[in-house]
Amino acid sequence: MQPIDKSNVKNELLVVTGMSGAGKSVALQALEDLGYFCVDNLPPILLQKFVDLMDQGNPSLSKVAIGIDLRGKDFFGDLREELDYIQSEKRVIVDILFLEANDKKLISRYKETRRTHPLSEKGSLLSAIEQERELLGDIKGISNFVIDTTEKKPKALKQELIATFEKDPSTTFQVRVLSFGFKHGMPIDADIVFDVRFLPNPYYVDELRPLTGLDDEVYQYVMKWKETNTFYKKFSELLMFMLPGYKKEGKSQLTIAIGCTGGQHRSVALAKRLGEDIKENFDYVVYTSHRDAHIESKKKK
Repeated sequence: MQPIDKSNVKNELLVVTGMSGAGKSVALQALEDLGYFCVDNLPPILLQKFVDLMDQGNPSLSKVAIGIDLRGKDFFGDLREELDYIQSEKRVIVDILFLEANDKKLISRYKETRRTHPLSEKGSLLSAIEQERELLGDIKGISNFVIDTTEKKPKALKQELIATFEKDPSTTFQVRVLSFGFKHGMPIDADIVFDVRFLPNPYYVDELRPLTGLDDEVYQYVMKWKETNTFYKKFSELLMFMLPGYKKEGKSQLTIAIGCTGGQHRSVALAKRLGEDIKENFDYVVYTSHRDAHIESKKKK
């Protein structure tokens, strides 16, 4: 496939294809984490219509990955023709990612999953794989990216795709810092939970009771104690050490929850500080939210 001048083209179409069992589902999941709008098993004859949708300017369709394989074998012969037309006539960057593996590994994967190969209706699994390899030869020849997954576990494939297609590293790992109150229930989506109910409580200071940890008076009260600063130093150092490890392992998002009794004072102040420090130390996308702060403050007011 000939390279295109990409300077004036905003929309990107990545066609994900290759041998059945070579890891296309894993690839689409990884690409989705990288911000691609992913569609699996789209018949090639619908490619042009999908590109027309991309041309309408919907931001969510500016970067699309479409999985195409021999499950739609009645239409697969049209793929090369459709790609050539889109490449020449449409204002979209078209790349092709081809995944493959050797016969022995593909047979092993099919036996492990007990899936049926799309071409194995009338012959052996090996003959179906050989036939598929022949049918895909033309598409493999024009592919921009070819990845052999024979020796790759899903995690390794995902890491290679991130290294290949990640354009803005900050958008592929999101950290959410959440404050909450234990009396309102634990957040069910938290990956890491810290309990700060042992710290001095502004609730028992009358003028601070109706405020939240977002108010400077409460924030300064929570942070002025030696035990608060000792705790924050230790737990923030631990998290700053852990976060790159989570990203390296392929995790796309992480929720850190900090809880106190009502989720109004201590947890809010610490979540606010932690969110700011993570932003300062890393190029991750960081969201800070306070689930229960205003529930409690309204009651006090």
